[in-house]
Amino acid sequence: SIRQNYVDYVVKIDSIGDASKIATGTTRITKAPLDLRIAQLAADAIIHSGHFKEGMSFQVGAGGASLAVAKFIRQEMKKQELTGSFLLGGVTSVLVDMLEEGLFKSIFDVQSFDAEVSSSILNNTYHIEIPSGLYANPYNSGCMTNKLDIVVLGALEIDTNFNVNVITGNDGNIRGASGGHCDTASGAQLTVVVCPSFRGRMPIVKEKIHNIVTPGETVDILVTERGTCVNPLKPELEKRLIEAGLNIRDGTVIDVIKQTKGNLNDLYEELNLV
Repeated sequence: SIRQNYVDYVVKIDSIGDASKIATGTTRITKAPLDLRIAQLAADAIIHSGHFKEGMSFQVGAGGASLAVAKFIRQEMKKQELTGSFLLGGVTSVLVDMLEEGLFKSIFDVQSFDAEVSSSILNNTYHIEIPSGLYANPYNSGCMTNKLDIVVLGALEIDTNFNVNVITGNDGNIRGASGGHCDTASGAQLTVVVCPSFRGRMPIVKEKIHNIVTPGETVDILVTERGTCVNPLKPELEKRLIEAGLNIRDGTVIDVIKQTKGNLNDLYEELNLV
């Protein structure tokens, strides 16, 4: 919403346009096997990280594997009968469902990603709209990103030092905005980046990326369809996940993209996608 101190006139007109042209309907969780594989691995890492507990706060991205992580977190919260404190960020109908199911006590909403969220803001007392200054202003000592326990983020590129690019593609052209990517990564207790190891024939994990949007020291875990890799700066986290029985790669990101011998069918069998 626009605060009243920024408004000079309110003018009544017949129509403000067709909202369906600028908004999507209900955001659906991906059914792509590769994305679900990544999401399951990421959820397993979160569940055994030590941050998955009563009263946790949580934020997840709005697309692909990021949003799919919420599906598995939701299932595990029901299984363990956990209740989180708040959901944060760009909000989708998936997060609204988690609020209405009582899995979290509130949503702090800085941006709505689908049309269904609007009715939730209207009808749910604990779905609270917040300005971007409260969300992630670095000069605001009480901003919400600094109160986050867990955040799941995507990446266009990530390098072997865990630095992330979410603005430019492989060709250097701008693909999108960064949003609160670096803010949440810096503020959260646990930052998980999820992405495929390749898009088309282009590798996502590289030795050097075009732009550093989110510094590697703020990223804890990288998950691709080929495995889970923990930042070497987080040895205690890596130890915890290994003790939980998770298959953790050798800690040097590049290990996650080592070529699998055999043809494509062999790879799909390895990833349990057939």
